[in-house]
Amino acid sequence: MNAEEIIRSIEAEQLKTDVPEIYVGDTIRVGVRIQEGGKERIQPYEGTVIAMRNGGINRSITVRKIFQGIGVERVFLIHAPKVASINVLRRGKARRAKLYYLRDRVGKATRLKQRFDRPIK
Repeated sequence: MNAEEIIRSIEAEQLKTDVPEIYVGDTIRVGVRIQEGGKERIQPYEGTVIAMRNGGINRSITVRKIFQGIGVERVFLIHAPKVASINVLRRGKARRAKLYYLRDRVGKATRLKQRFDRPIK
């Protein structure tokens, strides 16, 4: 057994099994674990997926939302322990792999059409 196979087997144990199918353009709610003092709570972060990167254990998504008139983007490693849950709220129709053009848009121009051919599970 060479080093590459060992690394793959260790990574396979860490992969989450309850991750839904996520596409660029989807509106999702990510439950993020937050430590406050000695307590831990789950804070929801809701926004549109504008980019996806890598695969396997390194798979990450960039989620953008508008908060008090300012665009906020966060990158989440899907299989990280900090990510408690991911729920798909709405499927968006996107014709690009990266939706960075949404950064330049304001208000209603940032909306994406809804897509009905992909079911939400």
